[in-house]
Amino acid sequence: MNATRNNDFKEIITGRRSIRNYDPSVKISKEEMTEILQEATLAPSSVNLQPWRFLVIDSQEGKETLAPLAKFNQTQVKTSAAVIAVFVDMNSLDYADEIYDEAVERGFMPAEVRDRQLPSIKGLLDIMTEEQYKEMNLIDGGLVSMQLMLAARAHGYDTNPIGGYEKDQIAEAYGMDKDRYYPVMLISIGKAADAGYQSVRLPVEKITEWK
Repeated sequence: MNATRNNDFKEIITGRRSIRNYDPSVKISKEEMTEILQEATLAPSSVNLQPWRFLVIDSQEGKETLAPLAKFNQTQVKTSAAVIAVFVDMNSLDYADEIYDEAVERGFMPAEVRDRQLPSIKGLLDIMTEEQYKEMNLIDGGLVSMQLMLAARAHGYDTNPIGGYEKDQIAEAYGMDKDRYYPVMLISIGKAADAGYQSVRLPVEKITEWK
């Protein structure tokens, strides 16, 4: 796999732009995309359940399926190397044993800690409403999405987070269970064809209180 190309964190965050127009000749290999996604999944998640799931749409057929579902974002769909649909898995608790068992096997966690924590986690999540569970997962989905965009920049690519698409249709359009996989956002990724626009941020003094 290719090494990360840029380790200047300040340049990564200050140079990030929401890019809508990409060089359509630039593709991202499955190997490098896998590396970007692996780096994204180092993001934190509630009780480490990692509810995020990715659908990488990079084929012509896949983009043709997406186009009518993202009517106001046609340039990104057509010119990007890929559009990554980020979902959260409403059955993420099913992976708890696998995650915690591997943590023990790799020496990251004592077995007695796993045996104490897992029943507590399952008990807590079992009494959550669907909306509470979804809200928890969506926070985690936001964390992994931001980390994905920063990882992409470290690899020399640019991105655009997209919220304007048919969220109620996208899972089924790709043969996924819409009751299980809830959409978070689309992220277009590729080599920027223009510099994008700088944007204003409110000053910290205006948005922060100190007590």
